[in-house]
Amino acid sequence: MMKSDVAAKPHDRMAAYLSDDMAAVSALIRERMASKHAPRIPEVTAHLVEAGGKRLRPMLTLAAARMCGYGGPYHVHLAATVEFIHTATLLHDDVVDESAQRRGRPTANLLWDNQSSVLVGDYLFARSFQLMTEPGSMPVMRILSNAAATIAEGEVLQLTAAQNLATDEQVYLQVVRGKTAALFSAATEVGGVIADAPEGQVKALYDYGDALGIAFQIVDDLLDYQGDTGATGKNVGDDFRERKLTLPVIKAVAKADETERAFWVRTIEKGKQEEGDLDHALMLLGKHDTLTATQRDARDWAEKAQSALAPLPDHELKDMLIDLANYVVSRIS
Repeated sequence: MMKSDVAAKPHDRMAAYLSDDMAAVSALIRERMASKHAPRIPEVTAHLVEAGGKRLRPMLTLAAARMCGYGGPYHVHLAATVEFIHTATLLHDDVVDESAQRRGRPTANLLWDNQSSVLVGDYLFARSFQLMTEPGSMPVMRILSNAAATIAEGEVLQLTAAQNLATDEQVYLQVVRGKTAALFSAATEVGGVIADAPEGQVKALYDYGDALGIAFQIVDDLLDYQGDTGATGKNVGDDFRERKLTLPVIKAVAKADETERAFWVRTIEKGKQEEGDLDHALMLLGKHDTLTATQRDARDWAEKAQSALAPLPDHELKDMLIDLANYVVSRIS
C-alpha cells in the first residue's frame, strides 16, 4: 500500500476499494431518478445527489456485503435504495427546518419551492421501495421498510422534543436512533443479509451501524457549536437559532441554575432570541463543560462501533470500517 493510501481518509480508501460497485450504484441512481413526465424530479434530485456528498450510507452496504463474501449484483440495488431513502429525508428535513444551505449550497426548497422538495422526496421514497423489492428478499424488505418508518417516527419525535426543556438524554438518544442511526444500521445489516452471513455477523453489522450513526449525529450536533462553516457547510449556531435541543444544550440545561434555565426557556422553548444570545449560550456550554462531555459520549459510541465488528472475519474493509469510526470522532478533536 502506498503512503498516500495510508494517509487517505477511511471513506476515501473505502470508495477506492469499492470503486466499481460505487460506479454501478451511481449509474443505477441516475437511471432510477429519471422521470418521463415530470422533469423537475431529476432536476431536484440531481441537485442533491450530485452535490459531492460522500455517499457514506450506500458505501456501508457495499462494504458489509463484500466483507461477508457476497458475489451477486443486488448489493448495488440495496445501496441505491439506501441513498434514495437518505436523499428523500434530506429534502423533507430542509422543508421542515426551513434550511437555506446544505453541503455549502442552497437547498432545493430555496431554489425551487417547498412543494417540489416534498413531492420529489415522496417520489424518491417510492423509488426506494421499488428498488428494495428487486432482490426478492423478504428480510431485506423488512429491514429497509422498517428503517424508513423509524426515520419518519424519529423526525416527528424531534418536532415535539426539540423545544421542550424536559427532553433528557434518553429521549435525545431515541430521536438520534430514529432520524440518523436507523439508516446506518439498516445499511450495514442488509449488506450482511444479502450475503447470507451467519446471524452473529449480521447482528454485529447492525450494532456497528447503530453505534456509528449515533456517534455521527452527536458529532454533527457538536460541530454546530464549534465547527468551521467552510468545512461543515453549516453556519455555527444554526441549531440554536432553530431552537433544537441537542446534546450539548441538554447537558447544560441539566446543570442550569434558575437564571440559566430562564435563559434556555426564553431562547429555546419560547423562541425569543436577541442579539448576543448565541454568545451567551456558548458561554454556558463552556461554563458547564458540556462540549467536552458530549465529545466523550461521541468517542464512547465510536468505540462501541469498533468493538461490534469483532465477530466479523479479518478483511481490509473491516479495518476501514474501524478506521471510519475513529475518523468520525476525529473531526471534534
